[in-house]
Amino acid sequence: MTTHATSTVRVPRIAIEFCTQCKWNLRAAYFAQELLQTFGTSIGEIALIPVTGGIFTVTMTHAAAPTAPDSESPSSVTDTVLWDRKTENGFPETKELKNRVRNIIEPDRDLGHIDRRLKKDKEAQAGSGAGDPSVAKMHGDSNGQQIAVGEGKASEQKECEDCK
Repeated sequence: MTTHATSTVRVPRIAIEFCTQCKWNLRAAYFAQELLQTFGTSIGEIALIPVTGGIFTVTMTHAAAPTAPDSESPSSVTDTVLWDRKTENGFPETKELKNRVRNIIEPDRDLGHIDRRLKKDKEAQAGSGAGDPSVAKMHGDSNGQQIAVGEGKASEQKECEDCK
């Protein structure tokens, strides 16, 4: 039974919705831990939201930038989807999720080795068959099995019966 209550939300707030039927609980907790370890108190709060239906979505609620630089009006709050497993065709790599969070809450922050690795990955993709569906990466699924992912599309996806 789900109940709703009104409360104060600390922004930026990151909400990780994950399918309990697909057993993505540990994956969601891992991403939450990684974001807290990297950003600490720059994040207002992280919520883990159990759902069903093959959902794995990471959303950030944050203050939107004012439309005019000299604007004295209070900033509004907006939601930004950082990752959606169904539209992105898989799960994020930790470095990519951290990059997307950083780009919103601390755009000038250097993520050190993560930034250097992302730059190398982009350069390698530009020169080595990026866009070629036959190029595949290996990712572990929720049961620890390796599945091939080429161009972000999983060649095999395990889902619970309700998620299919």
